[in-house]
Amino acid sequence: MERKLTVAIDGPAGAGKSSVAQRLALALGYVNLDTGAMYRALGLKALAESVPPEDEAALLILAERTQIELQPTADGNRVLLDGRDVSQAIREAKVSDAASRLSVHPQVRRWMVDRQRAMGAGGGVVMEGRDIGTQVFPAAEMKIFLDASPEVRATRRLLQETGSPPGHAAVQAMAEQIRQRDERDRTRAASPLVAAPDAVAIDSSELALNDVVDRILTLVRDRQHKL
Repeated sequence: MERKLTVAIDGPAGAGKSSVAQRLALALGYVNLDTGAMYRALGLKALAESVPPEDEAALLILAERTQIELQPTADGNRVLLDGRDVSQAIREAKVSDAASRLSVHPQVRRWMVDRQRAMGAGGGVVMEGRDIGTQVFPAAEMKIFLDASPEVRATRRLLQETGSPPGHAAVQAMAEQIRQRDERDRTRAASPLVAAPDAVAIDSSELALNDVVDRILTLVRDRQHKL
């Protein structure tokens, strides 16, 4: 019987982590825990209740009375915020920005990490985010750092939001926003976005989604055979 591993997929926004994690979990028969969705859910609630993303104390109070659930389905996670399905609402650009801003706070991140560890205890999970392999599960048996160029990530994000191929100006504007977010994520004091020393780096800029999933599947199978 193959050992069930904890698979950590880290990387910047728009690198394809969510899509890869979803398909990888389905192929392995694992649970896909989208930790980014948890931050976005809290960001959505902060916006709804007019809690400034810079106010760490207020955010922690908000978090303590917040319930976030991830329900795996064949089409990806269903995200429940205090019992309400917010799977689509958390994908809005303003929510992603709020999530990025509130995620810099150490106390908020500790609150999230405690819940992520509880949800991923026991293995058989694919977790993706910014610091899964470095902070949440530093002992994960398989770590991936997934990246892509800002322009490619911008194109993917706009296509996801609009459903149609974006123009050059829109891509460049979004790419600049992504660079700014990358800078915040990489330079924040709490759990900055960095690749774990033992992570396998994969650049998805020129790879199809299935190619990325197949490459990671091969890595996971190889690691299972060695354990």
